[in-house]
Amino acid sequence: MAIQKVAIVGGSGTLGAEVVKQLLDAGFDVTAITRNESEATFPDKVTVKRADVTSVDSVKDAISGQDAVISTAASAAAGGQKVIIDAVIAAKVPRFIPSEFGIETRKYRDTKLGRLVGAKVSNTDYLIELASKYDWFSWTGLSNGLFFDWTLKRGSTFVDPKNHKFTLVDSGNELFSASTLGFIGKAVVGILKNPSETANKYLNVAGIVTSQNKILEAIEKFTGSKFDISHTTGDELEKIGDEKIAKKDFSAFIQYLEQHLFADGAGHGLKPENSANGLLGLKEEPLEDTIRNALA
Repeated sequence: MAIQKVAIVGGSGTLGAEVVKQLLDAGFDVTAITRNESEATFPDKVTVKRADVTSVDSVKDAISGQDAVISTAASAAAGGQKVIIDAVIAAKVPRFIPSEFGIETRKYRDTKLGRLVGAKVSNTDYLIELASKYDWFSWTGLSNGLFFDWTLKRGSTFVDPKNHKFTLVDSGNELFSASTLGFIGKAVVGILKNPSETANKYLNVAGIVTSQNKILEAIEKFTGSKFDISHTTGDELEKIGDEKIAKKDFSAFIQYLEQHLFADGAGHGLKPENSANGLLGLKEEPLEDTIRNALA
């Protein structure tokens, strides 16, 4: 099955816009599915179709004739993906890529962090069920670790380049996985160019496997400035997250994510034997170059 016509939901968002760019650069025919009331704009080569994203029939009409549908909806909107999935099945679109793009949600479904993205886990459970029911349908999940360049530019979590502040968790030596938005877009392209090899699989990729201390060293070198360093622990982050959850403050996701990635012994640096980088034709991103490109 060759894939050429691709529809994307959430194509104007932080990740979606980069996925659209990479799809166009790779020569795919791209259609953006937007809400009826949306004022989002897209590159000239993108076909724009409006739909009521709460209606299966409306989305079905918008994606009819596509070879694949990609969802880059934000985590907070992941629960609404079931409508998109049902529309994909109704329109008989043969491939769907759900909005995962972070931690491997299914692997950590019973953790505090995993429960905050429970809708994503349920969606993948549903996709597995549908793929077993319809032999013409397949899906691919993608985990890429931390959104690295977006995190640096946002400057609101463990690293604040603008104000030269950095928060180290435990020793700061724990390896973890991260990827730039462009790298994630290229991974999506790799999935679509290898439909048979990627069908009904949950793939892990990483542009960078690094540590907080290595990032600190590289960012101080690039900026020529020493950063104001504060320290915390994985246990302290979990406690803050628990206190937020007790108040129904779901920004606890940030604390749980930082504990998940940075705490000593976490073990979330992608190992070569578990990486789909080779399958998807991806090359790792040099840390210093990535920092330079993000902050220039």
